[in-house]
Amino acid sequence: MVIGIVGLGLIGGSMAKAVSTHTGHKVLGDDKDGAVLEAAIADGAVIGELTDSRLPLCELIIVALAPGLTEAWFSEKGALVAKDTVVVDCCGTKRAVCVAGRAAAAKYEFAFVGGHPMAGIEKTGYGASRADLFKGASMILVEPGDKDGMLTDFFTSVGFGGVVTATAETHDAVIAYTSQLAHVVSSAYITSPTAERQAGFSAGSFKDMTRVAYLNEALWAELFLQNRDFLAHELDLLQARLSDFREAIASGDEARLTEMLTEGKQRKIRIDGGAA
Repeated sequence: MVIGIVGLGLIGGSMAKAVSTHTGHKVLGDDKDGAVLEAAIADGAVIGELTDSRLPLCELIIVALAPGLTEAWFSEKGALVAKDTVVVDCCGTKRAVCVAGRAAAAKYEFAFVGGHPMAGIEKTGYGASRADLFKGASMILVEPGDKDGMLTDFFTSVGFGGVVTATAETHDAVIAYTSQLAHVVSSAYITSPTAERQAGFSAGSFKDMTRVAYLNEALWAELFLQNRDFLAHELDLLQARLSDFREAIASGDEARLTEMLTEGKQRKIRIDGGAA
């Protein structure tokens, strides 16, 4: 199979390396930075450039761009995609992108499935990409329909631990909590003046809380705003819980504080499916 990968940053670059390492598929790559494309060719992650003339050769196209750029790609390149080709995006929000992708697919008669690889590290760019990034990770597919089997086989072949299917609405609601809220909290937490004095006083908790503050700010701002309704809701819920903690601590209510801490601990144990 000929696979086209658009965008060779952390996700696209890792996808190219994973496909080239673990399968016999041929990978063509496209990136706005010529030096990145040259590096990917030199690494053997891709065999050549994904030019307009080569787009019709691809049986599967993976678009690993930010949401706005992905929507623009559908408008600019959709007419060049061969009929029956499967196009999967990798955006961290799904509602707007899926509307654009489905519209382009209906117009140009290719197949579109929204996707979101649940893997990543705090670093960005092709230089941080690696062939094992997706090992054991979950790949989310938005209503894949008759492409479910084909895409499940493909993504598990490059290292994913499994595929989860969802609606775009469900994806965005859950991801607001599991991913976006964590990035907001990390970014807010690190801005405390006390952070400048943490050297020698911090261990795992500080590192865990601040790891994802090292992010691509332009990309994450776009993702936050695309999902503003669900993210704002999660922030409201968190603010209310933090207010409860502050009130119990400020008033010296040990019984209430212990109760809330126990509730959090028990919730974690239940979600993890094991004992403390």
